[in-house]
Amino acid sequence: MDDNLPRIIYLVILSAAVGAWVMVEYRGRMGQMMRAAAAWGLIFIGVAAGYGLWADLRTELAPRQTVIAEEGRIELPRAQDGHYYLTLTIQDTPVRFMIDTGASTVVLSDRDSERLGIDRTKLAFTGSARTANGTIRTARITLDNVALDGIPEGRLPAWVGDGPLDVSLLGMDYLSRFARVEIARDRLILHR
Repeated sequence: MDDNLPRIIYLVILSAAVGAWVMVEYRGRMGQMMRAAAAWGLIFIGVAAGYGLWADLRTELAPRQTVIAEEGRIELPRAQDGHYYLTLTIQDTPVRFMIDTGASTVVLSDRDSERLGIDRTKLAFTGSARTANGTIRTARITLDNVALDGIPEGRLPAWVGDGPLDVSLLGMDYLSRFARVEIARDRLILHR
């Protein structure tokens, strides 16, 4: 609270000064002042809504994975952030993974482990992993009912970390299920 007190005082003084100016400027013209206040309020709400929807729009506009089942080939377009993503269905829940060829295992993010109903308080965090944010403790689990665009993938060993992880990682444990993994221009291609 002590750090915010000067900011709060500044905002109160600024609001009082702007309010006083508005009252003097629009004296005798309250209807016009209310119309201007309503217009600025709608502009503010529109900007706030646009900002709030930006993440949703980026997700919707993100490149989709292409599965070509008859040829046993999965093509993943490069996303705007330069990474490749693959969505697996785990226990009827879609989970978006970032492909990480530098990771040896599959690691679930905090959010995805919660979505899958994994009770983290009952896990034994006996392992450890080095991440970009430092070393975290990990617990081994097995994911059942894994599918890729409706094609059953069986069970998948994975890890849950006790540290913050923004996105689930799909490492070599999963990629080794494919006969060949290649990158061609802006596509990651997985061959069965």
